[in-house]
Amino acid sequence: MNSKNNLPDDAAVLREQAEEIIRAKAERPEDFDALSQEEKRDIFHELRVHQIELQMQNEELRMAQVELDAERARYFDLYDLAPVGYCTVSEQGLILKANLTATTLLGVARTTMIKQRFSQFIHKEDRDIYYLHRKQLFEAGTPQAYELRMLKSDGTVFWARLEAITATDSDGASVCRVIISDISERYMMQEAQDFLL
Repeated sequence: MNSKNNLPDDAAVLREQAEEIIRAKAERPEDFDALSQEEKRDIFHELRVHQIELQMQNEELRMAQVELDAERARYFDLYDLAPVGYCTVSEQGLILKANLTATTLLGVARTTMIKQRFSQFIHKEDRDIYYLHRKQLFEAGTPQAYELRMLKSDGTVFWARLEAITATDSDGASVCRVIISDISERYMMQEAQDFLL
């Protein structure tokens, strides 16, 4: 707070800017004194109306911010608790964002996962599959879907279906958004069927 006139710092700055604009227009206090009582009442009425309009606009902005915060919270809940893993990966292959499901699938904390190479979570024998599809994704821009083996942080291998699309991040850089689905159960059923045949 600005102790001089009990205005918040932002309001004090705005007031100073408004006073500079008035000084720039060279309006003099004696100009106000020359006005009739009725003209002064009209100006005072207009000022009160503007003040109420500003208060109403501020309330609308505050309500819009509350609604935006609630929508953002719902979005993050949907993103984090989705039944599939989501990752945003840079063109250089670094993980920029990951949802809670992805961190659970890979057995790592989100803070540990960010800025790590996505390829480190792919089985060594399947990395060529990943690199080929990543190259096609960024060169042609066509969505990619493929299956390969991934690694959890403890070394456990699981089969995953990856679906990737290109996007642009807030800085304008190309990224890919990857959906990770654990399809190990399907592979185990296939192996059991093959064994029985």
